[in-house]
Amino acid sequence: MTSAAVARPRAFWADIRFLLGVVLVIVSIVGVWLVVDAARHTVPVLAADRTIVVGEPLRADDLRVVDVALGSQVEAYVPPGSLAPGAVAARTIGDGELVPVAAVAAPDDLGVTTIVVTVTQGLPAALAEGASVEVWHAPQSESGVFDDPRVLVGEATVRAVHEPEGVMAAGSASVELVLDRGDVAAALGAIARGDSISVVPTGAL
Repeated sequence: MTSAAVARPRAFWADIRFLLGVVLVIVSIVGVWLVVDAARHTVPVLAADRTIVVGEPLRADDLRVVDVALGSQVEAYVPPGSLAPGAVAARTIGDGELVPVAAVAAPDDLGVTTIVVTVTQGLPAALAEGASVEVWHAPQSESGVFDDPRVLVGEATVRAVHEPEGVMAAGSASVELVLDRGDVAAALGAIARGDSISVVPTGAL
């Protein structure tokens, strides 16, 4: 005796699992497309054409426009034509670095100024524009007699280095430093006394 095979109805949960699988595939495809599309979408922003030291004016000659894909970070960088007149660097901006909005300030918002010190003991080979340094001095107690060296300014930034030419100038150089206004009096006092001044890189840029 034979019996006819009876088709069993497909379980409802199997259909749901199939539909979820389709949805996941679609979501994955859309996600990949969005990532690729975002990578292709670029916006123009400003980048430094040289190292710009803290406190320096942000001039057009020192900046260039580059097209980059920033995604959700687009608001963090400065677009062309948006700099306020007289804007300065709130921190040192490296050569080629995109200019962050947070690195732009009005001159009155910065408590820094620039002084020039003469270094008689020679300069470290690594010293360059934009370098972070400490300023040390050996106080001159009497003519030609110096005390032990100590830190004069704990943090300053090199704006420029001027090494004079000629045999008579050997061993000395002038360094233009950007430092906090609160350190100016001590630095100028050391210069006026004829202290021996040294500039030591801290390794940070």
